[in-house]
Amino acid sequence: MNRSGYCNEIREGHIGQRVTLCGWVNRRRDHGGVIFIDLRDRTGLVQVVFSPERHPAVHQQAHELRSEYVVRLSGEVARRPQETENPRLPTGMIEVHVDHLELLNAAQPLPFQLDEEGVGEMTRLQYRFLDLRRPPMQKNLQFRHRVTQTVRSVLDEAGFLEIETPMLTRSTPEGARDYLVPSRVNPGQFYALPQSPQLFKQLLMIAGYDRYFQVARCFRDEDLRADRQPEFTQIDLEMSFVTAEDVMAVAEQLMGEVFQEAMHQTLPLPIPRLTYAEAMARYGLDAPDMRIPLELTDITDAMRHTGFKVFAQAANQTGNRGEHGLVKVLRVPGGAQLTRKQIDEYTEFVAIYGAKGLAWIKLNGPWQEDGWQSPIVKFFSAQEKEAMMAATGAQIGDILFFGADRASIVNESLGRLRVKVGKELNMLNDTAFSFVWVTEFPLLDWDNEARRHVAVHHPFTAPMVEDVHRLEGSGVAEDQRLDEVRSQAYDLVLNGTEVGGGSIRIHDPQMQQKMLALLGIEAAEAEEKFGFLLKALEFGAPPHGGLAFGLDRLVAILLGVDSIRDVIAFPKTQKAGCLLTQAPSSVDPLQLRELYLRSTHQPKG
Repeated sequence: MNRSGYCNEIREGHIGQRVTLCGWVNRRRDHGGVIFIDLRDRTGLVQVVFSPERHPAVHQQAHELRSEYVVRLSGEVARRPQETENPRLPTGMIEVHVDHLELLNAAQPLPFQLDEEGVGEMTRLQYRFLDLRRPPMQKNLQFRHRVTQTVRSVLDEAGFLEIETPMLTRSTPEGARDYLVPSRVNPGQFYALPQSPQLFKQLLMIAGYDRYFQVARCFRDEDLRADRQPEFTQIDLEMSFVTAEDVMAVAEQLMGEVFQEAMHQTLPLPIPRLTYAEAMARYGLDAPDMRIPLELTDITDAMRHTGFKVFAQAANQTGNRGEHGLVKVLRVPGGAQLTRKQIDEYTEFVAIYGAKGLAWIKLNGPWQEDGWQSPIVKFFSAQEKEAMMAATGAQIGDILFFGADRASIVNESLGRLRVKVGKELNMLNDTAFSFVWVTEFPLLDWDNEARRHVAVHHPFTAPMVEDVHRLEGSGVAEDQRLDEVRSQAYDLVLNGTEVGGGSIRIHDPQMQQKMLALLGIEAAEAEEKFGFLLKALEFGAPPHGGLAFGLDRLVAILLGVDSIRDVIAFPKTQKAGCLLTQAPSSVDPLQLRELYLRSTHQPKG
């Protein structure tokens, strides 16, 4: 017969009932005749017992069982004898006395034990089908399922329609390389796998579907890190006739329900807001970790006439696009206890982000009595010291870390140092999960290498209404105006990581043409790449906007795992390979000929 339920469902209420269970032999114990087996399925464990007195033939079969053998068994649920209960297991008060056993499949000796600690990730990925049997991985993927189902339920209740968009589309790179797919029936032409459903979901708004969502697979051929994969999943949504506030409200409702249903926690709403300018000023990064109470303080004006040349030069450096000089300080309460070795390590750390050094001052006592410890103290006047104290609120026992360079370098290096110091000194607040919205991002950024502007989010993001006038004009002054244009873009940040981002889109065809022109995309190129969208905008496009959550990244943070590979069933390595299937691989030359392709790659050696 088929199984009557799952292993972890058996409870005291089933005592005296007959059950049929299927699963894997997790562990076998022979106690001088009686054989105990922990039977495992995706829900958990239950203890089953083979008695030589009650059922000798079945007991004899049990002698043949080994780890990971697949079995079907039947028997009566009984209470465990006193003092043999296991309160750590949900099924720990009962056991199943087996009277029928069927071996469904044997298993070879395992390359690693499922409860073994410290198994290398490459081994885990090579034998992913075994790794996925491990309870931690099963818990992760079941949690991911709950998140996804909650999302679908909430958005359905809110009137969203789940609509699939194409996986084979045209190449319109959005900052990363496309994965290309050759077309056999259209020789010499290629599809691209979607980096996002962006253009299609905008077309759905133009088509009048008003509220769309999709759990979308996306593909980007880019360099990988722990939080990046060549193929990943987005919770993608778009809405018509909305403002940024409307979209963020739906996103907050969604996150609130995810926390309630999957985490069994109440998420405090509304989520706090920061403008991009505020985030950069106070934290140096556009995705600040709000669990860390430390902030950066700008002392540029106070350092314009200082005798310390490094600070003075930075304070008086002018330039556009983040190239102006900046002097900032990070105050670390109680940081005077840091050793010179720790300070040197922090100096090496900020060098990763372009900082030429890390100036510091320990406040061991009142500065008037020369209680400040640092090689640079002698360069500052009493007024400059007072300005530092007033700006930072520094107290005896603190340490001040300084950054003085181009604004981009100072913000990045001190912003990253803030996070590192806050975590290493256990300064995180009691909030396990801290969300913040970052809004009003710059519309454009300057690419020094390409010598042109690029879109901070994407080319379809609308500018703030009050900044539209800055998009007009020409000449040198235009560059300054363009740098000041804010967008109707918003990112949702969780524990210092962006987990979602979106914007209000451009729905006016003239404004969209203007935006593409500002990005250096000529009319002919715009027509070739985006002609279908530009044409659609001319046929009655409603105001619309949306957002996409990175499902893999969100689930990883909620579970507290270090890599999104631990929340994806079959992930790729950092070299975008699958150790299980050995993909990517070479293909038969006949396949290439059918696609009118020839490989020019020359293997090394």
